[in-house]
Amino acid sequence: MEERLHRLTLSQRKEGTITGVVDVFSFDEHEILLKTSQGMLTVKGKELHVSRLELEKGEVDLEGQVDALLYTGQEPKQKQGSLLSRLFG
Repeated sequence: MEERLHRLTLSQRKEGTITGVVDVFSFDEHEILLKTSQGMLTVKGKELHVSRLELEKGEVDLEGQVDALLYTGQEPKQKQGSLLSRLFG
């Protein structure tokens, strides 16, 4: 699998685009958990919303107040399959 270019663009801490997304583990109004080509990315904030999700292209658009961005190298321990596999599995 070729590695996707990972880029994060955030405007005024309110709108953002993330590329290089491999999988989406979870999202709610306080936290979005993504697997990117550069590791796990946790976006924390308030009133967070995934406005566009295109995993085929590896792109996610988000809206809301972003308070923190955290990269880690490992997947969450409570993972029971990706969000899409849980929805359609």
